[in-house]
Amino acid sequence: MLFDAHFDALMRHGLEDFEAPALALAVVKDDQVIFARGYGVRTLGGSQPVDERSLFAIASISKSSVPTCLAMLVDEGRLGWDDPVAELLPGFRLYDDFATRHMRLRDLLIHNSGLGEVSGGTIWYGSDFSREEVIRRLRYVRPVSSFRSQYAYQNTMYLVAGQVIQAVSGLSWDDFLEQRVFAPLGMLDSTSRMAVLRERANVATPHALIHGEVAAIPYRSHDNVGPAAAVNTNAWELAQYARLHLGQGAYAGQQLIRPATARELHTPQMTARRAWSPWMGRMVPHFFSYGLGWFLQDYLGRKVVWHSGGVDGMRSLLTLIPEENLGVVALCNHECALTYAASYTIIDAFLGAEPEDWFGRAAKAGREFQLLQSVERHKVAAGRVRGTHPALPLEGYAGRYFDPLVDDLPVTLEDGRLVLRFSHTPGFTADLEHWHYDTFRLVWRDAYIPDGLVTFRFNSHGRVEGLKFDQPNLLDVDFSELDVTRAGDW
Repeated sequence: MLFDAHFDALMRHGLEDFEAPALALAVVKDDQVIFARGYGVRTLGGSQPVDERSLFAIASISKSSVPTCLAMLVDEGRLGWDDPVAELLPGFRLYDDFATRHMRLRDLLIHNSGLGEVSGGTIWYGSDFSREEVIRRLRYVRPVSSFRSQYAYQNTMYLVAGQVIQAVSGLSWDDFLEQRVFAPLGMLDSTSRMAVLRERANVATPHALIHGEVAAIPYRSHDNVGPAAAVNTNAWELAQYARLHLGQGAYAGQQLIRPATARELHTPQMTARRAWSPWMGRMVPHFFSYGLGWFLQDYLGRKVVWHSGGVDGMRSLLTLIPEENLGVVALCNHECALTYAASYTIIDAFLGAEPEDWFGRAAKAGREFQLLQSVERHKVAAGRVRGTHPALPLEGYAGRYFDPLVDDLPVTLEDGRLVLRFSHTPGFTADLEHWHYDTFRLVWRDAYIPDGLVTFRFNSHGRVEGLKFDQPNLLDVDFSELDVTRAGDW
């Protein structure tokens, strides 16, 4: 009765409310996929429809695959959750020597490393650094708290955990995932490799707000942080993965993970934190924690096991309610809360809850957020001091700049304008427009990256000695972690 014409109309109306090109859904109940359907089109303005087999980036839901794979190695006695990482992965090193020596495998998975929220994003996001090089550079990332003292969501620790899989099994995380998870679950279209995704035909295009308008954007490869964010799958195949976890490690008569080990994945390990938006109403839980690759909370008296995902132009949500044998998959090719609205509309129906207009609440919150961002941009513009000039001629700012996280950041003078580049991240290329004093506006050539500011620092001799970013964060990149110094002239 739930999945009728009225339901379809509601989902299509949701697409309009959120200006989203497409949504794909799947529902698992009592170990059966009872619903799987796509709505909308792969690309805005196009005619190719999205269906239950259309591939989407599921971003951080990928994280749950890492402890899923590690659980199989635990069952085989090849490692333990509390094994020291430095013994499993020789050469592993963090800025904090104590954390380096005492980091356990379990710690990699529960966001307690002492690093700040999404630390290290400047190293891997869109860069040409290998997985090994990203991990090597973690030794330069300064912690913001002591080890195990607080929760801060991380990507790079999951990359380290993925490399542990390779060190112990001899298979890369990608190969292990394909052979030990995707193959037995029949997830034959799913992939963690961008090169393979580009060969697939039925792929949803990512979309984002560009200059206030929803527009298609290119798929960005996150292969170099793959275990944290690189899986691409579809609603039907992710539903099979949901069956595995709802089945305590069993799928279609095969026990891929021992029940006790599977339960450990869904057991609270670390008290988590999140900024809960007012629109979420009764979604806001009484308890909130992180297990091994999963968020854990309560909803209407039930335990909920879930993970969301977000990369450039894509949002995803996988929600499990074990005691109801219920799983909901929601995939969207736009950066909005449509996945939450659709998922909780379905969950409420199965739990017999009072209906809530999740679509209206979330869409209204999205519009308010966009308005708030506009206000913030106007505040920045209002703070500009007019009539000022740089202290030096433009060529005085050009030179070699350096940060150990990202390597060289050359600033060059080209056609009368300064240009800043990250030598290993082509997407981080910005034209510099004078803002005031020795601060310049960053106009990134990649339209997905919002404009920011950069200020050149001077020493007591009147010479530029470094620069500091005042740049709005991307989803997984915090530019404030950089401490850029001048390394020389051209």
